[in-house]
Order: sequence, then structure tokens, then C-alpha cells
Amino acid sequence: MGAGWWGPVGVPRTLGRMFEVTAQTTFNALHAIVIDGQREPLHGHDWLVRATIAGPTLDGDGLLCDFHAVEAALERIAEPWRHRSLNDCEPFRTRGLEPTAEHVAFVVAQGLASLLRDTLPRGARVARVRVTEAPHCVATYAPPTTTTPTEPTPTEPARTP
Repeated sequence: MGAGWWGPVGVPRTLGRMFEVTAQTTFNALHAIVIDGQREPLHGHDWLVRATIAGPTLDGDGLLCDFHAVEAALERIAEPWRHRSLNDCEPFRTRGLEPTAEHVAFVVAQGLASLLRDTLPRGARVARVRVTEAPHCVATYAPPTTTTPTEPTPTEPARTP
């Protein structure tokens, strides 16, 4: 019987597919964003952040990456925001970013990519970050996988005036 899509020792070949692991953290924080030109009242959420790492291969232990390293990086990013107003926290304050769920997802993805740069195995990357600020309200940021010379690499969302 041939190997089929299974590799030599029972390890699946990916055939263009990716393995994924997801870690999450929660934090309580306030924010007030501008919607249609009007600043909403300051209010709080119990934010849930899920980060997914994707990669084409597993290591000798059958792991894509260490969940604990991803969890630790998420905690490092979220810790300064806990029980505070995101409007007063970095990087929202200094970059002029509205602390929307979309921007939180973007900032977390950028932070994870930086913090895990030397930890993730070759080919693994932050595939997406999902941020839930309220039940049934989820924003997702998925960093681009590749760029061409004619496409600028997005480095941050548009700023608010």
C-alpha cells in the first residue's frame, strides 16, 4: 500500500494546507470611539483575544509551536491595557488610533509578530487575530501572507484626525 498523502512515519504532508494553533487571553478595559463623527460615552468590555498561528510543518514532537510562548506574548501585549482606558494606552494614544476592536486586533497581530519573531519556526506566522468586545461582535485582522513590489505592505491602519 502506498504512502498516500501520509508521510513516511505517519506524519501528514500538508499539500498546501497549514497547521494552526490558537491561544487566547482576556482583559477588561474601557474605550470610547468615534462613530459617524460622534464620540460615544466611555464604556467597558471584557475583551477576548484569540490569536492563530499557522505553519506548514510540525517539529519532531508533533508541534507547530509552543502554546505557552504564544500565550505569554498575548499576556505581555494585553497586560498594560487591563483595567484601563484604551484611549489612554499605547499605541492608541500616540498613534492616534481609535481603540476599535479592529485596531486592537491589528495591534495585537503586529505585537505578536514582533514578540514571536525568534520563537516561531521557519514558515510559521501570525495568521489572524480575532477580538471579541461583546457577544456576537467580533473583529478579525489577518496579516497579508505575501506582497508584490507594486503592493505596499500595510504597517498600520489609517489614523483618525
